[in-house]
Amino acid sequence: MTECRLDGVLLGVATAATQIEGGCDTTNWADWAKTPGHIADGTTPVRATGHWERWREDTELMASLGIQTYRFGVEWARLEPQPGVFSDEAFAHYRDEITLLRDKGIRPLLTLHHFNNPRWFESMGAFEHPDCVPIFLRFVERVVTELGDLVEDWCTINEPNVYATFGYLYGVFPPGAKSLPRTLRVMTNLAHAHITAYELIHALRAGKPTRVTFAVHLRVFDPANPANPVHRALARAQEFLFQEAVTEAMCTGRFRMPLRRPAGIREGRYYDALGINYYSRSWVSKIGDAARPGAELNDLGWEIYPEGLERVARWAHDRWPAPIWVTENGTADNTERFRTQFLHDHLEIVSAARATGLPFERFYHWCFVDNWEWAEGEVPRFGIVALDYATQERTVKPSGRFYADVIAAGGVTAEIAARHLSS
Repeated sequence: MTECRLDGVLLGVATAATQIEGGCDTTNWADWAKTPGHIADGTTPVRATGHWERWREDTELMASLGIQTYRFGVEWARLEPQPGVFSDEAFAHYRDEITLLRDKGIRPLLTLHHFNNPRWFESMGAFEHPDCVPIFLRFVERVVTELGDLVEDWCTINEPNVYATFGYLYGVFPPGAKSLPRTLRVMTNLAHAHITAYELIHALRAGKPTRVTFAVHLRVFDPANPANPVHRALARAQEFLFQEAVTEAMCTGRFRMPLRRPAGIREGRYYDALGINYYSRSWVSKIGDAARPGAELNDLGWEIYPEGLERVARWAHDRWPAPIWVTENGTADNTERFRTQFLHDHLEIVSAARATGLPFERFYHWCFVDNWEWAEGEVPRFGIVALDYATQERTVKPSGRFYADVIAAGGVTAEIAARHLSS
């Protein structure tokens, strides 16, 4: 346990609309959850944390913990319930929420797409449809027009690599496909959508402070046996296919095989910050994911490997230099046994990496209140605030108190470490 300074790093939390809002049954995930076996515990996102009704309570709670910045998403199905038909009521709701965030001194980072499609978009093929990019841009233009006076920071698309591979290769996310050609088509279209959305947001906000990024899921891919050339080759291949090709395309407009550059896309710079979601690493001896034997694991079987945060940040920054925003970092810890230590260790990595010149600017803990965790349902607990799903009661966890103290102190002091980590 060491002290670490985080001066100059905005500390926040992250959420996604479908995982917290509840009350919306016209999304791809609400439909996907209706089929038995799709969600591990049989739950749906229609309950979630009830944030759509409890947003004032949650915002006040964030403010009480000193949260400095909040990454959140909007529910496309609420804002555009029918193709080309937008809801003034839903936009007014988000305006009220963002206004309160700003009044409380919490800087918003708005995510436009976080795995969530309206039913009508999903039914027409979503990001496989030939017109998916202009359809997405229609939505982006309306959101930025309606909410842009309140938001300077934008995240176009969350984890395009996870959306594509889980939905179209592994078949565990909607639409449940298992096709490599479809996976590559979706990755290409998501990169195309980001690039054009990046240009559109900057055009709509010309002359105003604006930063646009996307959030990519980055992992460390280590060969199980570094001396084994097969392990090394598989690790490199998975790194390239899962994260490098799509990240390079979205950042620079350079589409390397197996992706194909869409017509009209030129090489350039299409990012203002590196948005990195980091959770774990893959121990590679074959195609697929595995944890290092004997490693400490979280409740979902993911290896706890704090050093990987610096490794993926340096890997990305060397290729695409920019300020680094850790747009997600967290762990499933249902007994709250190790989350405080997990938080400390990853913040310590951020502090140490900054001392070597890596420009970490923001850190968003995933997540704020325990939420509906996609295909895993309500069982995994990622929040620094506990949720009783039956009563919707919120209770700050020990890790939440630790995080609040760190924010107030601008880092981890000896006193904070002794108080929160001694046990």
